[in-house]
Amino acid sequence: MKVFKVAAFASILFSFSLKAQTDTTQSGDGLDTNFVPQFSTSIDLLDDETDNQDVSGLLQSSRDVFTNIAGFNFSAARYRIRGYDADNFTAMMNGVTLNNPETGRAIYAYWGGLNDITRYQEVKNGIASSQYSFTGIGGYSNIAARASEQRKGSRISYAFANRSYAHRLMFTSSTGMMSNGLAVTVSGSVRYSTEGYVEGTFYRAGSYFLSVEKKFNNKHSLGFVGLGAPTISGGQSISVQETYDLTGNNNYNSYWGYQNGEKRNSRVRNTHLPMMMLNHYFNINTSTKLNTSLFYTFGRNGQTRLNWYNAADPRPDYYKNLPSYYSNPGDEALYALYTDLWQNDVNTQQLNFDQMYFANTKNLYSVEDANGVAGNTVTGNRAKYIIEDQRSDQLRYGFNSVLTHQYNENILLSGGLYASMYKSKNFKVMEDLLGADFWVDVDQFAERDFADESVAQSNTDVPNHVIYKGDKFGYDYDININTYNVFGQAEGTSAKVDWFAALNLSNTSFWRTGNVKNGLFPDNSYGDSKKESFFNYGVKGGAIYKITGRHMISANGAMMTRAPQTRNAFVSPRTRDQIVNNLKSETVMSADLNYLVRYPNIKVRATGFYTKIKDRTWARSFYHDELNTFVNYMMTGVDNDYMGVELGAEVKVTQTIEATGAFTTGSYIYSSRPSVTISQDNSTKLLAENKIVYFENYKVGGMPHTAASLGLKYSSPKFWFVGVNYNYFADIYLDANPDRRTEENLAGFVSSDPQVEENLKQTKLDNGFTLNLFAGKSWRIKGKYYLRLNLNVTNVLDEQDLATGGFEQLRYDKQDIDRFPPRIGYMYGRTYFAMVSFTF
Repeated sequence: MKVFKVAAFASILFSFSLKAQTDTTQSGDGLDTNFVPQFSTSIDLLDDETDNQDVSGLLQSSRDVFTNIAGFNFSAARYRIRGYDADNFTAMMNGVTLNNPETGRAIYAYWGGLNDITRYQEVKNGIASSQYSFTGIGGYSNIAARASEQRKGSRISYAFANRSYAHRLMFTSSTGMMSNGLAVTVSGSVRYSTEGYVEGTFYRAGSYFLSVEKKFNNKHSLGFVGLGAPTISGGQSISVQETYDLTGNNNYNSYWGYQNGEKRNSRVRNTHLPMMMLNHYFNINTSTKLNTSLFYTFGRNGQTRLNWYNAADPRPDYYKNLPSYYSNPGDEALYALYTDLWQNDVNTQQLNFDQMYFANTKNLYSVEDANGVAGNTVTGNRAKYIIEDQRSDQLRYGFNSVLTHQYNENILLSGGLYASMYKSKNFKVMEDLLGADFWVDVDQFAERDFADESVAQSNTDVPNHVIYKGDKFGYDYDININTYNVFGQAEGTSAKVDWFAALNLSNTSFWRTGNVKNGLFPDNSYGDSKKESFFNYGVKGGAIYKITGRHMISANGAMMTRAPQTRNAFVSPRTRDQIVNNLKSETVMSADLNYLVRYPNIKVRATGFYTKIKDRTWARSFYHDELNTFVNYMMTGVDNDYMGVELGAEVKVTQTIEATGAFTTGSYIYSSRPSVTISQDNSTKLLAENKIVYFENYKVGGMPHTAASLGLKYSSPKFWFVGVNYNYFADIYLDANPDRRTEENLAGFVSSDPQVEENLKQTKLDNGFTLNLFAGKSWRIKGKYYLRLNLNVTNVLDEQDLATGGFEQLRYDKQDIDRFPPRIGYMYGRTYFAMVSFTF
């Protein structure tokens, strides 16, 4: 019988793949590539995978001809260089790595608003040499925060925009190295908007930076850097096409609603992670330098969300709250009613906070033996709806030491040691009871599934825990990551060939520390888990052959292993310390070949690249409709291939006119059939084991695979300029749901059933374009002061129908795929950024 099922499934796949050859919205046997973080089993995540679509790119500002054009013109379409996730790019400050150890990504917002400092950074793309660290295959950026290296003088600027924020005021001042051996740089900014481009969003942020350096003598200097960017902002959702059509707004935001006549956002992110750094600069001799840094980062990182208990789902775009839920025969009246409400009633389109307050004040309840105290009874209105603050506060410290030695005129040697100790503290805090008196800290799904009341307790040491505003509740655990790294590099130059070779060795260990004993898993939720340890290596190298002084060919290659990300290593870290089966290091193999042309008036780079990343691990949790429960969906053996070309060119047509062009296209696919284990979230019971996902050749979703840009810029001898860029985006796919591409999902269908195509196809979004304008003018005052005015208008033609990505919901109905349609994100319409600055 099993043989028949496999043969039948193979027949279905074969017939589908034949049909897919003539259908541009379909692919073969594959999936998506966006990093998917661990989900909460909180009820407010039903149907909601929005947080998975976070996309971070390489820090902008590069001298590379292609990267410079792509960084400023492709980002609006969520383009990712070479298709890579952000963990393949290394961001540094004074040589200290800024990437988060838990996610592998550098979050620019943590030092946002310090543009005067970050604008002057060293950037290299792709596989490259670095005297600071063994960097990722995507390239690196290093922000020079040393006080003596900052441009002497002061600058004040004001910006007006209609994007995330409306106003920005910034001030920066640098003394340069003074006669007393001191150099000081200070910078700060304020960014603010009551409402951003997307309705219901807001932005309030400050930024500060201090760099002080003391030069003791020609050998020793000591520097201090401190910075931070406290930010509070209202979130934006990604939704289904039905909501966009009903509201006539492709930037519809389901996260906000009216409360007492004022807009309120339910997803407020509040982040402040200050960083301090102590740097010792030691010039051992004229050929050798040793730079050593101690660093310390701490602070809060939280985002609020709705949660509810024994109540209707309040989210307006929840599938049962949409007209399409009533599209069956006999429901015509309800369909018409919900359509009318969605089109005309704001309390249907958006969250109805007033209704939630009303429900919370009509729910009188008595909690017996409250807080584990016998006879203690608490009576009042028990919350049905709340807003909770999901925190991931961070603490990180370590050191970095790099030695460089000019061995001879042609060879430079460098090497370094790096150690990082990281802890994230993950817990929930009661943000707002929405008019209720208290919340009871129990798991409602465990209450439903188990007769034993103790099983439902989030903290068995405090049963029937009554929660008030500001109290911790739910999960409470720490993720600890210790990283040790050593690297060495040699760089050589000659008349015809430049080359480099680098080696890296590292050890990463991580473990979970549970701070409460969960009733579902009392034996493996509290205390320290077993430490997982991974020893990894990396080698890379490259060479440039100089055909002439103007024409060059370069080739680079890298092979490395890296520890799995901790967010994918645990089955469900919010409830227990269970590790995903068959957890192993990822393997990365990458190479590129480049042709470069460098004339005074012409710069060109043409690149072909290929990368393979093997043995990725994903751990996901979501509500499974067929099983009627939350499940943990764990995939191992996930491989990706990235192959493509890049072309960038700058041509100075005349003394005043410059033309630029960039083009890239690639095949970014899944190249393996991952193995899946599925477990029920509130038990250790396995629902499936060694289940195969047929993902080969599915496209990486959530970004354009093809992008192009053409630009013209006129620079007047009278110190003003104006320019235009035409940008084109194509081959954009939705992230695919893995469970739809399994033999088990297609069981019961024959190849001619329409459900086969509906389950297996991968949606390709429409191509699109934007037109961007920029202009500027500068004035020199009294020979030493400068006044500058800059304007940038993105998407001048206000194209609002360009979908830039999205994803299939993990929750699905194989008989009716449209029941849980994909969530799609659209590019903003016309936006602008205008700034005036004065340098003195």
